[in-house]
Amino acid sequence: MISVSEAEQIILEQTIALKSIQIKLDDCVNHVLDEDIVADLNFPPFDRVTMDGIALSYSQWAKGQRQFGISGVHTAGSENVTLDDDTRCLEVMTGAILPIGTDTAVRYEDVEIKDDLATIITDVVKGQNIHHRGLDRKQGDLLIKKNTLITSSEIGVLATVGKNIVQVKDLPKIAIISTGDELIDVQIQPLPHQIRKSNVHSIKASLQEFNISADLHHLNDDMEGTIRNLGSIMDNYNVVLLSGGVSKGKADYVPEALERLGVKKLFHRIKQRPGKPFWFGVGAGQKMLFALPGNPVSTFLCYYRYFIPWLRKTLGHPTEVNYAALASDFFFKPNLTYFLQVKTFSDPSTAQIIAHPMAGHGSGDHANLLQSDAFIELPEDRSEFKKGEIFKIIKFKP
Repeated sequence: MISVSEAEQIILEQTIALKSIQIKLDDCVNHVLDEDIVADLNFPPFDRVTMDGIALSYSQWAKGQRQFGISGVHTAGSENVTLDDDTRCLEVMTGAILPIGTDTAVRYEDVEIKDDLATIITDVVKGQNIHHRGLDRKQGDLLIKKNTLITSSEIGVLATVGKNIVQVKDLPKIAIISTGDELIDVQIQPLPHQIRKSNVHSIKASLQEFNISADLHHLNDDMEGTIRNLGSIMDNYNVVLLSGGVSKGKADYVPEALERLGVKKLFHRIKQRPGKPFWFGVGAGQKMLFALPGNPVSTFLCYYRYFIPWLRKTLGHPTEVNYAALASDFFFKPNLTYFLQVKTFSDPSTAQIIAHPMAGHGSGDHANLLQSDAFIELPEDRSEFKKGEIFKIIKFKP
């Protein structure tokens, strides 16, 4: 067996090349940008009024004038106008281009208006309430760097510069495979010796957060059938995620089948609980094979602890590392890294994340995941873990 850190390092060293594609602006959230985005215009593109009120020439205020006759109204979206008489003013609305002949805007709250005469009742600073042309960014400035994860913030900027079609990194094509004669489809009523497939549906749902629509497959407990079907699946996908068939049971055919298909095993078995039998390898053409233990909690843990960091790195998403303090003492004897299910809370007095143990009833108790939102990673070189000690957590819920 290898350690958790060794397994993580081996996995993260493996990469696949993702091609560049073009997609519509409204479809590119959570994709990674594959081009630099520069400003096609100044930000903002004109001197912009930021408050509803009046626009005037500050020079007249500086001379002592406090009352200004109103020459008209200028709204956002209107072509620009000129104030011909600098002893007068124009009513202006938020977002309007600053009228020619004016340089300052005064809020309605600071003006009394009666009979088309505006009386200013507060101090005025030259240029106030004006968002000047090019203040934020200049035309040609780099706005968003290549390899940036696109969120709602980036969407707004992309729209502003007219990027209706965006160059992004393509997504890997992923197959998720359940294994075992005991598994049946969700809609079927199970017999006493059967259970419904669940692991593959959890994984498929998680991948949708990355805009990946994975395909589901199933392998029965048959060596030749496993080799034949698994080989066909590998031909059509960049990444294969298997659930089950990797332990030491007589019907656990996956490791031998992968070996016979020419997949290079990089490790099999990690010094951890749950998920010890995890198998990982690379096939021809840099195909990634993640063979996860079949018990639901083991599958869940290995998927979030190892596969998700690899996927984030591959896609160019930011790395997420979180920590929490134990809410109570915990004891675990075997010399293994233990991933304890926890429910996390934020302590308002310290702003610290607190992890409450939710141990459950073993790796088959996937209903316990409903009560938890993370695993806390307890190191293998100890057996006693004290309240308040801080350890890494692997979040699987927001």
